[in-house]
Amino acid sequence: MASKGASSKKKAPETTLREVEYWKDLVTRQQKVRVRLMDNQEHTGTVEYFDASFVRITRIGQPNLFLFKHDIKYVYEV
Repeated sequence: MASKGASSKKKAPETTLREVEYWKDLVTRQQKVRVRLMDNQEHTGTVEYFDASFVRITRIGQPNLFLFKHDIKYVYEV
């Protein structure tokens, strides 16, 4: 009889494939976000554009930023 230990449990997926949907929602709502980069810099603005590699953050009174996704630690809504 086979053991029903850890081998029978499914591993959680690494991605839910909902990233594009989330970015589209931020663009549509023009939701203000704060982005923290891997080097702990933080930038606040709205997501104007995104693609597979980068995100464009529009800031008031400051230049717009093009941030590579691999440099982003996390994003949260302000």
